[in-house]
Amino acid sequence: MSLLTLARPLDRVADFPAIPAGWSYLDTGATAQKPQIVIDAITRGYAETYATVHRGVYARSADMTIAYEAARQRVADFIGARSADEIVFVRGATEGINLVAQSWAKSLKRGDRILLSTLEHHSNIVPWQLAGLEIDVCPLTADGRIDLDAAEAMLTEQHKLVAFAHISNVLGSVLDAKRAAKLAHKVGAKLLLDGCQAVPRMRVDVANLDCDFYVFSGHKLYGPTGIGVLWARAEILDAMPPWQGGGAMIDKVSFARTTYAPPPARFEAGTPHIVGALGLHAAIDYVSDIGLDAIHAHEAALVVQTRDALRGLNSVHLYGPEDAAGIVSFNVEGVHPHDVGTILDEERVAIRAGHHCAQPLMAALGIDATARASFGVYNGPGDISALVRGIERVRKLFG
Repeated sequence: MSLLTLARPLDRVADFPAIPAGWSYLDTGATAQKPQIVIDAITRGYAETYATVHRGVYARSADMTIAYEAARQRVADFIGARSADEIVFVRGATEGINLVAQSWAKSLKRGDRILLSTLEHHSNIVPWQLAGLEIDVCPLTADGRIDLDAAEAMLTEQHKLVAFAHISNVLGSVLDAKRAAKLAHKVGAKLLLDGCQAVPRMRVDVANLDCDFYVFSGHKLYGPTGIGVLWARAEILDAMPPWQGGGAMIDKVSFARTTYAPPPARFEAGTPHIVGALGLHAAIDYVSDIGLDAIHAHEAALVVQTRDALRGLNSVHLYGPEDAAGIVSFNVEGVHPHDVGTILDEERVAIRAGHHCAQPLMAALGIDATARASFGVYNGPGDISALVRGIERVRKLFG
């Protein structure tokens, strides 16, 4: 079967002005390119409608406040939140996890534990260490999924939180999130999902998943950098103390005592990334217009193509499950991934090479790094052909 037959191309590359003809961008897992509709929303926000939010009594400030809060409602609708008040704007998923670690986790006691997995991104490891929490680590199955059978055996009533990646940023393996929630809740623990890789490529409904916290970053969702989302159940947010202090998060301030605003304002100290929220709104509209099911099918086809093509090359080792979501990690025998990435760059193919902020996973795999191709709505069979040609050149140079 040819690449052209197998693929389900979305043919959206024309929407992305930063992708020139002949350049294959295969690093969406790190950050997605931006469609013109997002760039336009950001430009309008700064050039035509800019003002502060929640403070001004003049008309433009009121209009910008409406637009900013409309973005919050759009996010809530997008992920199935019960209310926009469950949406906290943060700088990204990393800040969202740190917020939970430094606020919600303050209620934990000595002897309480949390469960992570071997494949977690550093942003879902280090914040818990900084909070001084006791961590247990769930292993992986042979094909690189979080082993929920092992998790079930490990979980006890001492565990107060399970924090897993919804999709691995290295292996592309998809978590059975509903089962993870069931296992966590069975012992009285909460479930936090790192949705950075999931939200851009599959439908997410936090109510259906039955999780308690969900975080993601805007820049991987074709939106701007510096904006992200922490979702948590309203009753959880209500019980959480503020993490950072400043303007906007207060009710009343005196030198003797300060009282705090209700969520989400309690967790949004200072002037927010106003235009970033507008850009995120536009990005959500963009992927919603295409359809998350269509995006998922498109990227699934590209993964199948890529794995089949690379499997046919001697000395190429593949990682992760066959049904990985939008991501293919590999190594070329005898060649460091950085060299692979450099040579591919000469061939106008951009991939990620390194440990992908997942050093514990690299250690578990017995390697230092991988090369990673990750897909977006702008990729098609031609990008895979370019990747394969580049790897063939790598093999010739190092063969």
